[in-house]
Amino acid sequence: MPKRVLSGTVVSDKGDKTVVVRVERRVKHPLYGKIIKLSKKYHAHDEGNAFKLGEQIRIEECPPVSKLKSWTVLDRIGAAPMASDEIVEVDITRPLQPVPAPTESKASKAAKVKAAKSAAPADAEA
Repeated sequence: MPKRVLSGTVVSDKGDKTVVVRVERRVKHPLYGKIIKLSKKYHAHDEGNAFKLGEQIRIEECPPVSKLKSWTVLDRIGAAPMASDEIVEVDITRPLQPVPAPTESKASKAAKVKAAKSAAPADAEA
């Protein structure tokens, strides 16, 4: 009987000689008929710790290596996407501008509004 071969994305490479691979498959919903994506994670044996997070790989079924691992990594399909680190340029020759302190707090503003409201009816009576 031939061994099953699946392709997926490495979602974790933290274990020694182990990678966790997420395999997605598209199926039609039995009632609604919409195509949905289902995914499952497989633990696969990576002898040389050669595969990193985000890479597209193929895994093959094998006899159990450990409690969770019954797959081995065959090869790499695609490389991991580059990390998009933003570079922010800062002019260090110019001194930083101080942040202006707030002139009055919300509590003092509220007190002023309350005092103005209470004073207005007294003026209207006179």
